[in-house]
Amino acid sequence: MILRSLLLRHGRAALPKSPTPLRSWRRYLASEVEQTYTNSHANQNYIAGGISGTKAQAVSSLTPPTTTTSPDQIKLDWDFFHHQKATTRPLGTSLTPHYKPHELLSNPPRPEDITLELLLASQAHIGHSTSLWHPANAKYIFGVRGREDPIHIISLDATAAHLRRACKVVRGVAERGGLVLFVGSREGQAGCVVKAAKLAGGCHLFTKWIPGSITNGQQILGKCAKRVVNHRDESVPGFEKQLLRRAALKPDLVVCLNMLENYVLLHECALNNIPTIGVLDTDCNPTWVTYPVPANDDSLRCVQVIAGVLGRAGEEGQAERMRNARRGDYPARQDHGLEAPNEEDVDAEPLEKEKALLQAAEAFEDDEAGGAKEEEVGEADHVDSSLTGAEGPEDNSVNVPYERDAPIEGGAGSRVEFSPVVEQGAEVSDEGEWDMEAEKDSEQKSGPGRREEP
Repeated sequence: MILRSLLLRHGRAALPKSPTPLRSWRRYLASEVEQTYTNSHANQNYIAGGISGTKAQAVSSLTPPTTTTSPDQIKLDWDFFHHQKATTRPLGTSLTPHYKPHELLSNPPRPEDITLELLLASQAHIGHSTSLWHPANAKYIFGVRGREDPIHIISLDATAAHLRRACKVVRGVAERGGLVLFVGSREGQAGCVVKAAKLAGGCHLFTKWIPGSITNGQQILGKCAKRVVNHRDESVPGFEKQLLRRAALKPDLVVCLNMLENYVLLHECALNNIPTIGVLDTDCNPTWVTYPVPANDDSLRCVQVIAGVLGRAGEEGQAERMRNARRGDYPARQDHGLEAPNEEDVDAEPLEKEKALLQAAEAFEDDEAGGAKEEEVGEADHVDSSLTGAEGPEDNSVNVPYERDAPIEGGAGSRVEFSPVVEQGAEVSDEGEWDMEAEKDSEQKSGPGRREEP
């Protein structure tokens, strides 16, 4: 009865099935695999210390299995790896082209690589808030974005056009042997500034600009070493003496990546008629620079793209200049005003040249100081008639000029008195002794009034 009900409920599934040839063959293969399997660690050594041994001793006592691979197997694995790589290469998402930050410094873009897609990806179109804009930038602004805090959008067409024009200017200056100065003093701009200057064969500045480096360059940069190079940028010796009294070099073109922080630099360039190129944001004045490039100066990627493109333009200009020099074509100006050096100047030792340079610089400063003193004496050339009588010098033919008492920065009661050194039968010397005394001391010694020294 139980078997009958079981058969009715489950049918043929409840009855045992007769083994088929396929299932018996599978079972035979499984038994063969189990028979051929051997444990690699079956023949392991036991610890000599017995049960009291440590785990480290047990691990160290094990003998690892030795596996030897033939060179043919290594070659087969290598070929299979390349085959698998070539087969699966077209699968998945394509990542080219994509942004690689290090390539903006190692391999900057060229002027022909300027596209709207590149400028858009580098965020060159993002401007400042509409409340900070400069009205003179209206022609460079594409529109406004945002409602609560709207910002200006810079036209990338204007950016690309002005950047191509700036590249032509940099290339022309470099091709004619000009000196290009790249300036970027914000955080993170040092790398692109140095790279651009290296490509263009110019100079770089990534720290604060020293005011007066152009307008008063002789005092600030007068002692800097100068050298003469030929058309192939090879140093020419023998001009050290002639360069001592030469003024400090001034750049022929200045590229400024942050205009707001370097307003003094741009003002000095304008006073000396030095053309400038600047990255112009919506909050800057476009009249500060000669060739503005409207772009986002707050984006480090945008600044790196612009600096790299201008550096590549300078590199092309330098290469063209060197090709012209090999052909004998020298487009640079020749009005340097230097004379051919003598044999003694050429054969001078470097140490002597250094000493001569320092001595000439000191002599130049002394000459300037002496000229300034003469001007001051000429302006304040009044003689007190009350002091040129019997109490003055014995020789009446010599008039001794005495300067009036003048207050100095030492205090309200301090005064300066000048007592000249006069030699009999000679003219009055320009040298003198300056004594600083308080007003009370002078009144105690010589009474009220002027102190006189014979």
